[in-house]
Amino acid sequence: MSPTDTGVLQTLRVLHRIHRQLRDLQDRLGQGPRQIRAREGALRQAEQRLAQLQEEAKRLQVTIDEKQLTLKSREESIKRRRLQLMESKSNKEYQLLLEQIKADEMANSVLTDEILEDMERLDQLKATIAAAKEEVAKAGKELEQVRQQVAASEPKLKAEIEDLTRERSEQEDRLPPDFRELYDRVVRAKAEDALAPVSGQYCGGCHQQVPLNAINALLLGQAILCRACGRLLYLPENYSFR
Repeated sequence: MSPTDTGVLQTLRVLHRIHRQLRDLQDRLGQGPRQIRAREGALRQAEQRLAQLQEEAKRLQVTIDEKQLTLKSREESIKRRRLQLMESKSNKEYQLLLEQIKADEMANSVLTDEILEDMERLDQLKATIAAAKEEVAKAGKELEQVRQQVAASEPKLKAEIEDLTRERSEQEDRLPPDFRELYDRVVRAKAEDALAPVSGQYCGGCHQQVPLNAINALLLGQAILCRACGRLLYLPENYSFR
């Protein structure tokens, strides 16, 4: 194998390493915004649940207030009828007032039970609201922590990507013109999956067999694409057919 052939193989090895490192760094860079969006979603859900609970408590309080007004009104009505009962002028009028008083007292008893049940439910809601407020505070704190972590890590990741991109460009310039043309075309189509090493007699990308004559061509520094997946093949260091 000529020095030129060896140089091309080494360049492809380095380029594949750079492509993989860039993909890893870009994935890590993309994780930051995704983590922020996830935390923002968790905060929105916590806030929505809190708002729903608060609205439910508000409606229940209105219901309790209305029932208490009704209870008070009936109690005043009972008082008036008791006075009327004492002033009744006939047995018929007396019995009618008595029946009305008993009906109001029974209705008030039912209403009192309902109010007590509603007030117990309201107390439970208030406890749930307190817990929901803690969840909102926790979600807000976690969101801020993630934002700070992302803000701290992004500059380093971007700097590493910039350095690797520069190194990739330098390595690409070392490829022979005809080789470079094919390389550029495959990279445009497959991005970081453009390259694959040959492992034994198989493509390291799709694991399909690579013909022996293609491997011999790689040994001569020729540009060879995998017939199955279209990746640009190269031989790793210390390559063996086994």
